[in-house]
Amino acid sequence: MTKPRNEQVSLEETSFYHCMVRCVRRAYLCGVDTETGENFDHRKQWLVSRLRFLSYVYAIDICAYAIMSNHYHVVLHVDQARAQSWSDDEVVERWLQLYNGDVLINRWLAARETMSTAELQAVSVTIAQWRERLCSISWFMRGVNETIARMANEEDNCKGRFWEGRFKSQALLDEGALLTCMAYVDLNPVRAAMADDLIDSDFTSIQQRLFDYAKYKNTQTKTVTEQTLTQRVSKQRQLKRELKLDHLPESPLMPFSGRQQDAIHAALPFTREDYFDLIDTTGRCLRDDKRGAIHPDTEKLISRLGIDPNQWLKHVQSYGRSYGDSAGSRVSLLQYADRFKRRWSKGVKVSSECYLKTG
Repeated sequence: MTKPRNEQVSLEETSFYHCMVRCVRRAYLCGVDTETGENFDHRKQWLVSRLRFLSYVYAIDICAYAIMSNHYHVVLHVDQARAQSWSDDEVVERWLQLYNGDVLINRWLAARETMSTAELQAVSVTIAQWRERLCSISWFMRGVNETIARMANEEDNCKGRFWEGRFKSQALLDEGALLTCMAYVDLNPVRAAMADDLIDSDFTSIQQRLFDYAKYKNTQTKTVTEQTLTQRVSKQRQLKRELKLDHLPESPLMPFSGRQQDAIHAALPFTREDYFDLIDTTGRCLRDDKRGAIHPDTEKLISRLGIDPNQWLKHVQSYGRSYGDSAGSRVSLLQYADRFKRRWSKGVKVSSECYLKTG
């Protein structure tokens, strides 16, 4: 049975969510049409640009994303405190970048001192509603999917559905679930044999993060790998210019930080280097289609977040089919189910095997 959206998105429990949307009938509407041979990869750039632009407008950070040929994944972080810190003027300014205002808001912007008390109260109600929507995953995903569907239908000169449904969301209840889900998303092209390694994983957050890191190093001479990475990202940037999307402001991806004093709402709870090493090692093992082994240095990060290093590869490989509307340790899953008066939660058995006894 389909669950109400308010039972899938509960910011009281967690501010991190994994969302997935699939094209209608699983058609390759963002890849290469097998019938005609026409390439629709430019729609992947549509999606990346739209996600990054909405992250700039909304109080929602992007932790990871992967744009595939017939679906896409995105891991989001909702920052309610940021939305509450915005002034009324900033809320209106952000909202009007996406949607039309109304008569009262227009009057308020032009000459608020001439408005009556009742009118000002009505404006306050509207702004409060917009503020709430600007930290809503439902409105964020709606802003992505509706726009892309309209653009694709206009390009194809047709009507009808582009997406199979609204979106599937999954609550990430602890740091271990967040790490596993981000790894699962970033490694999607490698697991699907669409890319040989992270450098070749176009339209993914891991490729963008590696590019940003290579730029940050600012070394005089670039390695062959860095040159390849720069070429692939430059090609995507050229595509963005050709699609006339380069004028849109974009928010950076949510940063990493391994420092204990940093709040999880300000940065992801692990270092950039640890994450890169873990994803690279995991990707090589998955790509080689063998169990492989995780290097002892990367085990520290996995263990610290409550996951058994010996179960890590299995956990990432089976993640997509192991959990339902929530993911995390056994205790986290049971507490989440209890909150919504459910007797059980999909993934409890797998979680018991993959998480350390303390989780």
